[in-house]
Amino acid sequence: MQGSQFSRAVAAARETASSLGLEADDAVVLHDSNKLTLRLLPSDVLARVAPVAQQVARFEVDLALRLAEAGCPVAALDPRVEPRVHERDGFVVTLWTHYEPVTPREVPPADYAGALGRLHAGMRRLDVPTPHFTDRVEQARRLLTDRARTPALADADRELLTRTLSGLSRVAGESGGREQLLHGEPHPGNLLVTEHGPLFIDFETCCRGPVEFDLAHAPDEVGEHYPGADQELLRTCRLLVLAMITTWRWDRDDRFPDGHRLGTEWLGRIRAAVDGNGPDSHN
Repeated sequence: MQGSQFSRAVAAARETASSLGLEADDAVVLHDSNKLTLRLLPSDVLARVAPVAQQVARFEVDLALRLAEAGCPVAALDPRVEPRVHERDGFVVTLWTHYEPVTPREVPPADYAGALGRLHAGMRRLDVPTPHFTDRVEQARRLLTDRARTPALADADRELLTRTLSGLSRVAGESGGREQLLHGEPHPGNLLVTEHGPLFIDFETCCRGPVEFDLAHAPDEVGEHYPGADQELLRTCRLLVLAMITTWRWDRDDRFPDGHRLGTEWLGRIRAAVDGNGPDSHN
């Protein structure tokens, strides 16, 4: 968020917290992307703010509550206020528990795999309508066809990403693996290291698919500790996810730090993998 939208979002968060009896004299920005994450002080509450038109906050709050009830390792909503979505000045605001980080901040691969396994186990018990993981791949593919949205992407790179997304999505979708509700993006940025153990956050990208799609977002070593993971499917999903996140970096509206440099680096990795394995070996 930028300019007046940023200022209005911060004000919406502070006013919402104050109206609920939580002091919010100061706001510390923790993350700024399509939504704003703030630590409000001195009440020490975590506020997530998004424009009404771009939000899935109600889905995320409902899912977080159900996962917590199932004993899953997920961050909790703030217990001092009613767990719901608040609307103010064109924004939705949700209030969560703020967890002080602990050291070391890196989760050992076995612990990471264990936490993700417990999350998946809880998710298997829920019946929640969500997109299929291939729908998320299709979103990336459509971005590639929209040259106005990806003007800096060279034609050869556009063709490489399109071919990789289409081919690997088909392979992963036809793998025959068991599908279930997934986090969608359980990468280290969405895993808090707390005194309560590792806790997952940010469920707006939930989808259905094989657990290997989720594992592909985690560090490579995590997959080695996840019981029953199909290592061949996991390799396919890793390259598929790499092609997806590379595509996002070329979106003209992407705000990821140093995005084009990373996008160029990742294109090299994809090309090396395709050249080494044969791009049609997955088709």
